[in-house]
Formats: sequence, structure tokens, C-alpha cells
Amino acid sequence: MWSRLPFGETLRAELGAPGRGRRLSSSPRSRVWRAELSGTPVVVKQLIDAPEAAERYAREVAALKLASRVDPPVVPMLLGTDPGERVLVLEHLDHQQLREDWMVDYASALARLHAATSADDAGVLPTWSGPTQDDIDSFLGLARTLGVAVPSGVRTELDGLVNRLLGTPGHALLHGDPCPGNDVHTSRGVRFVDFEQAALGNGLVELAYLRIGFPTCWCVTAPPQPVLHAAEAAYRAAWLNATGTEVQDDLADACAGWLLRGDALVQRAYRGTADHLAKIPNRDWKWGTATARQRLVHRLGIVSQMTADGGALKGLGQLATVIRQDMLTRWPALQPLPLQRP
Repeated sequence: MWSRLPFGETLRAELGAPGRGRRLSSSPRSRVWRAELSGTPVVVKQLIDAPEAAERYAREVAALKLASRVDPPVVPMLLGTDPGERVLVLEHLDHQQLREDWMVDYASALARLHAATSADDAGVLPTWSGPTQDDIDSFLGLARTLGVAVPSGVRTELDGLVNRLLGTPGHALLHGDPCPGNDVHTSRGVRFVDFEQAALGNGLVELAYLRIGFPTCWCVTAPPQPVLHAAEAAYRAAWLNATGTEVQDDLADACAGWLLRGDALVQRAYRGTADHLAKIPNRDWKWGTATARQRLVHRLGIVSQMTADGGALKGLGQLATVIRQDMLTRWPALQPLPLQRP
């Protein structure tokens, strides 16, 4: 499909006249073209008129500039911008065939991306926002609808969890949607694209993606344990190498936070529109590589495993175990998440 490039006078004066562009597939929130500048392939991306378009554009530009500090690169080079038209011109990246253990390279690159920023960058991007009291109410409401008794003290545990996630210090450069498809595996390593939801926060909330099942993503997987452990170790090693410090705390809070969020069962266009956990008892729906019930059963199992030794979320872990067992009894045809991305 050929179409007119949004390449105005500002970009032409800076970069020259582009060759004819070819539209590429993209999210409903943007238009993307492959074009050429002096024979060199580039990517032109325009954020279309939609709610929060200006904010999403500003986030992406800011994040790409912050991430450009990292060497070897973890993002494409930002070649030019046209804020008036919300257009970015980016280095074109060639995607290589994935290795079976692609997640190890992904995790290492994610750590280096997170390490691009410091406390001095506070305010350049919004602060990451975690689950809320409404998410707690929704999760406990699901348990009651399924007829599962909520152990005493779980509400207090969840209040504490939400407060800890809100107050967790961190100035990592978070991608905001580090999903399969937003990672480009090149001959020089993994690069990340599409930073419209970038934020600053604690890197653990995105490291948790590997274990909890890519909660904001169409492509959700549950990798084999050896690959998962190797990927998490690669993240921690890359973070230590980049910052000189160890990754603080474990992943239990981050994974439990994703469990609470019903919006992490639907694609972005439907988030904030309904209580999605409340729909689970009556209907299931497919999104990408898995259904909502598959995703939730996986997350319940992960939180159950991670809290089995007790600690601050012991009651939540017990509740997660019972809800998961109830769901598998009600819907015995539910399958585990796929091991590999398509």
C-alpha cells in the first residue's frame, strides 16, 4: 500500500526529500511508513489524532532521546521530528530470525534500557502508576463471585502491596509496553521501539513481564523454566554491569501488582472502560495468543508459587491458589500459555 508521507518542510529542510514511502502495519494509534533518504532506508511514524496523542508523542520523543545514551544502542536512532504533525523519523532496523532463547537477549537489553536514566532525569517523563484501590475491589469481587472465601487479612495485605508499589523508589527508563513485537532483534542486539507509554519507575515492574506473562501484550508466553531463569539472571547481570549496583528486592510485589489489574486482560483501546475481572465468570475472550482466562490462571499460579514461603503476601498467595483451582475446575479445557512466541 502506497500513500503520501507526512514529510513537511521542517523535515525536508533538515533531512532532505524522502523517496516514496510504503505503509507498514501499525497500531490504530499511529501510521508507519518505510521510506528512503539518500538511498538509506528509514521509518517514518506519525501519531494520529486521538485522545492523548500529544502526550504519547512527547513520551516517545523523550524516551528515545534518553535511551540514545546507551551504547551499544537499545533503540533506533532518532533522525528527526516534526512536533506540529507528531512525526518521528527513525533509523530502519532489520529484524533477524529469533533464537529459541531470544528472551535472554531481550532481558539483557531491557536492563540496559532501564539503566539509561538516573535520579537527575526526574520529571522528564511521567512516573509509572501501579494498581489502585479499585483494582483491589475488583479482584476481591471476582473471588466472591466465584464463591471463594477471602482469608482474613488479605485486604490489609493488598492495601500494603498497593502502597509499596506506589512508594517504590526508582528512576529506570520504563518502556511502558515492552512486548514481543516492540523488540527488534538485529545483528547488533535487541532494540526497542514504540515508546508511547514510556515512564520512569522501578525496573522490576517490567522484568516481571517474563514471569507473569507479558501482561500488556497481545503475545503472551510462559517460557520454559531454564530459559526464564537464564533471562532473569541476564537482566540482573546487565543491570549490575551498567549501574554498579544489584537489583533490589524480588519480583513478588511486581507480579502481584499485575495480577490485580483487570486492564491487563484487554488491549489498550479497552482499558479503563469496564471492570474486566468482573466479566471472567460469565465470558472468556481471545486477545492475541491467549484468552483472558488463560492469562489469569497463569498469573494466579505465578503469584501462588512466589508467595508459597509466606511473607507479606501469604494470604494473597493462598487466595490465588484457591481461585486458580476453582477456575480450572469450572473450565477444564483451559490450556497453559504457549511456550514460544509465534
